[in-house]
Amino acid sequence: MIPVEEALEKVLALVSPLPAEDVPLRTAAGRVLAHDLAAKRTQPPFAASSMDGYALRGDEVEPDAMFKVVGEAAAGHAYAGDVRPGQAVRIFTGAPVPEGADFVVIQEDVTRRGDLITLGHKIGTKTNIRPAGGDFKAGDVLSGPRILRPADIALLASMNHGTVPVARKPVIAVLATGDELVQPGEDPGPDQIVASNSYGLAALLEAAGAEVRMLPIARDTTASLTEAFRQARCADLILTIGGASVGDHDLVAGVAGEIGMEQAFYKVAMRPGKPLMAGRIGDAAMIGLPGNPVSAMVCGVVFVRPVVRRMLGLTDLHDQTRHAPLACDIDANGPRTHYMRARLEDGKLTPADSQDSSLLGVLSEANALLIRPVDDPARTAGDSVAYIEI
Repeated sequence: MIPVEEALEKVLALVSPLPAEDVPLRTAAGRVLAHDLAAKRTQPPFAASSMDGYALRGDEVEPDAMFKVVGEAAAGHAYAGDVRPGQAVRIFTGAPVPEGADFVVIQEDVTRRGDLITLGHKIGTKTNIRPAGGDFKAGDVLSGPRILRPADIALLASMNHGTVPVARKPVIAVLATGDELVQPGEDPGPDQIVASNSYGLAALLEAAGAEVRMLPIARDTTASLTEAFRQARCADLILTIGGASVGDHDLVAGVAGEIGMEQAFYKVAMRPGKPLMAGRIGDAAMIGLPGNPVSAMVCGVVFVRPVVRRMLGLTDLHDQTRHAPLACDIDANGPRTHYMRARLEDGKLTPADSQDSSLLGVLSEANALLIRPVDDPARTAGDSVAYIEI
């Protein structure tokens, strides 16, 4: 067995960032911006009024001053002339400020009679003008790689980008194995169970930015597994579930080896998830996950999600490790890193009573994985411990 840290390094070394592709801005939310992108224009492109009011010369602003209104400026409709001494232009929010004007008096501070306005007594010094380039200038950069949030999409639209270069989604073939499995919604036989791991992992990895292709369940025969690997050959990552141990019916490693897998490692000093395997088959990386549901999901969080992030070109590959006090005492840990299902409430961590790797109900109730290092001593309530959110 190898330590978790070493296994992570070996898994990440199996993949590289994928090339970029251009997609319409409308579909770019949640994708990874592949590289820096420069603004094609300045925003705002002109000095614009931030209020409804009257544009005039600032050096003429004083209580009770009178001006003649000579025109109007609205958003999308500029006033064509210049503002001269004693003149004002009716202006609305977002409209270009006319030449010669450098101050907008808000309409609440003005009395108007026909084409004449009179200023009030407390105008203030705020110009109510947004300067050209006050948001960004042509050539300013939105840096990548980054996951594009809704605010980033709005910014890119304002920068006048109709298409965006994003990292291609990694294609992951998910292959569940075992004669005991049937698909959700089918009627299991007396010795069968419903396949759950592939669905949970697909949801996990699609949320991380991957394109997941779920293959038919492979049966515990060499022929079925060989055909399943053939169907997965165009994927960037092949993810097998179950069959990676050393039992008489665990055939994944043998079949993968027969078709040319170069194994990077087998077995990790962790719980749950010890029987983890990784390597390459042709152009695809391969990770063989354990069959126990919690083991598969925990390994998906610890190993597979960072792999997806690396293929997307992100630099923050790992979930952020946080710290919180324990809500109760816990026993000493053993020779493997333990990812304990736990509940974070009111700022304190409570491990689940049962850490059995088959209990999806416990995992569903958890919102954190409490990380116990190798040979970590017993801890008491109030001790600070590491965890990652799930």
